[in-house]
Amino acid sequence: MSKKPDRTTALLNIISEVRAEFPFYVPDANICGISCIGCPKKLLELVDSEFCEWEAKINNGVIPNFGEIYKLGKLCKNVRRGLKRNGLVN
Repeated sequence: MSKKPDRTTALLNIISEVRAEFPFYVPDANICGISCIGCPKKLLELVDSEFCEWEAKINNGVIPNFGEIYKLGKLCKNVRRGLKRNGLVN
């Protein structure tokens, strides 16, 4: 039986999976189209700033609680929906 990850590992796993799926490193010209539904560039910046903040907190020894992990996951889920509307993720 596999052991569940601790809270820090769970949050870092979310961050790495989302960084692999979201187009963070795509040039702005490819993200900002003629007609945007929402602003995908700002959505990506929001998620990236949350990730950077959490990575800094974890490096300083802060352990996230379950509510914070849930909140980050929900943010990523909602941003993914916006990126999907703009055709940036499947």
